[in-house]
Amino acid sequence: MSKLGKTNAEFELIEEGDKILVGLSGGKDSLTMIHAMREQQRRAPFKFDFIAVTISYGMGENYDDLSTHCKKYDIEHIVIDTKVYELAKEKIRKNSSFCSFFSRMRRGYLYTAAQDKGCNKVAIGHHLDDACESFFMNFIYNGQMRSLAPKYKAENGLIVIRPLIGMRERQLKAFVDDNNLNAIGDEACPAMRFDVKMPHARANMKKMLAKMEEEFPQLFTNLNAAFKNISVDSFFDKEKFSL
Repeated sequence: MSKLGKTNAEFELIEEGDKILVGLSGGKDSLTMIHAMREQQRRAPFKFDFIAVTISYGMGENYDDLSTHCKKYDIEHIVIDTKVYELAKEKIRKNSSFCSFFSRMRRGYLYTAAQDKGCNKVAIGHHLDDACESFFMNFIYNGQMRSLAPKYKAENGLIVIRPLIGMRERQLKAFVDDNNLNAIGDEACPAMRFDVKMPHARANMKKMLAKMEEEFPQLFTNLNAAFKNISVDSFFDKEKFSL
């Protein structure tokens, strides 16, 4: 909660009067996030509301346990049923990557739900490991210096926030394990249901960063600092030369 509060203060993620839609997959990241935000409601010197929303892909998922969990902790929860899985069978070619398709569709449904519910912000559960992995994925595979911003405005005007962006993935896993929470794992992944190419880029980055961290224990601390200390005029973009 201390890290969450510092991150929120630094980037002004959650503010007075906000109504926030929180994407809740039921995995360790989003499950930690709803509990952290519930606790932040109790601690913060300002008022805000949030609602947890789960997107069902139409694969026969059962989110009754997740809904019961939210009810137990007085967290409003809605499950939105979609036909994304059936649509994917038509849109995704055999042996092609699927992650971007499902991510794009899920995000679209969350944005629509946010607007329908009168929310001004959408919170998603990316953490520091995600940001670092995304940076190296873009660097190595796309030739681009790009990561995950703590806060940005979507094209439809909604503000998207990442309250856990300062956290390590292992911290979120520890929270779930220490509190015996029943987090949803890979069984909810659509890739397990039909023949598509399994994503390898992020898995490769996880392995690479784990090896680097063994040799350089301050790796993630320094990457976190570097993301806030960017000397754009030192790269090869002539538009940003300081002349």
